Amino acid sequence: MSKIGNKNILIPKEVKVAISAGQIDIKGPKGTKKISVDDKLFEIKMLEANLLSIKPKENSYEIRKHWGLHRSLLNNAVIGVSRGYEKILEISGVGYRASIQGDKLNLQLGYSHIIGFTIPQDIKIDVVKQTTVKISGFDKEKVGMVASKIISLRPSEPYKGK
Repeated sequence: MSKIGNKNILIPKEVKVAISAGQIDIKGPKGTKKISVDDKLFEIKMLEANLLSIKPKENSYEIRKHWGLHRSLLNNAVIGVSRGYEKILEISGVGYRASIQGDKLNLQLGYSHIIGFTIPQDIKIDVVKQTTVKISGFDKEKVGMVASKIISLRPSEPYKGK
């Protein structure tokens, strides 16, 4: 039995969930997310007005491996469309700074040129200070990917962490 898969997902009042054959549409104030789940393997149903349950149709090792994963993906989507996700990056280094110009994040990271990072469509990037960048959005995976791409533009120095 999966400890994570057994837990029901609490749906906030402002979030609407529509279950169709293999497709779950989750709509909230921050955005909409569609998740496809194999309906031959899992049974997804609303228990009460605000609880979502996912259960395997048969008990095999292969299905139980994916049970907790699918439940976590559904829970992350519900949290994302209701509250959203954010990551805060702090730039440390002499002369390092960030600014936003239109739909680009301009980064000065110690190179001889300014690096322009194009902001993806569903992601919002704010420069709180010149050395603090706030990345937010409703998709947890996209927010993490954008943060990792920005970090990879200038990997941190291993000794001082700058």
